[in-house]
Amino acid sequence: MMRNIKLLIAFDGTAYSGWQRQKGPPTIQGVLEDRIALMTGGSVTLHGAGRTDAGVHALGMVANFHTTAKIPCQGFMKGLNSLLPDDIKILGLEDAPAGFHARFSAHGKTYLYQAITAPVIMPVKRLYYSHFPGEFNLSRMNEALALLIGEHDFSSFEAAGSRDPRIKRGRGAVRKIFAVGVAPLIDDNGFMVTIHGDGFLRHMVRNIVGTLVEVGSGKKNIDNFAEILYCRDRFAAGATALACGLFLREIFY
Repeated sequence: MMRNIKLLIAFDGTAYSGWQRQKGPPTIQGVLEDRIALMTGGSVTLHGAGRTDAGVHALGMVANFHTTAKIPCQGFMKGLNSLLPDDIKILGLEDAPAGFHARFSAHGKTYLYQAITAPVIMPVKRLYYSHFPGEFNLSRMNEALALLIGEHDFSSFEAAGSRDPRIKRGRGAVRKIFAVGVAPLIDDNGFMVTIHGDGFLRHMVRNIVGTLVEVGSGKKNIDNFAEILYCRDRFAAGATALACGLFLREIFY
């Protein structure tokens, strides 16, 4: 009998060239598929809920694969974790309905972005926080973020060259944002941006953060941020924030 196995995965993306398997540098998907194959005795294709970039981390990535292996879920999870490196771990493993697909069954995702604003960032935090030294007006940043709520064309925050905009298919660059917010870090000088939406374009969160810091520092105002959103021009937005501060927190089904 063919089983559909659902995984809940956490990983530190520092040493990996993103999620998607590719030739050459190690990827999260590649490592997981190799270790799963060792347990099942045959190759598998792992379907992830999204494709994280190089250096991006996850607290709750979801993926699924099909197998005829009869290993009980608890033993499967324990064995898989024993084979995986310390920077990739399985938090949950269960049999899912036959029609479940980690990507296509998802209704939404939440991303976190962490940044330190102190003059110097502690070395032990450099892999998990971006560094924007200076003073930032979080109230003004929240006001700008509120403009993102609802359904919009996010072309201004999409990585240049990630798709051909002349090809009309699917939703294009339109996505729906349900909730956003920026709050101070509890134990550090810095802030955390939270964005919950039905989907995200390549580099979308990092480009939003890169533009948001210009609002928080006073280089741009709320009207500028609104203009950037509605002009649908990536070159109007700010720089892409570093990958190390970004975490995929949760997938919703």
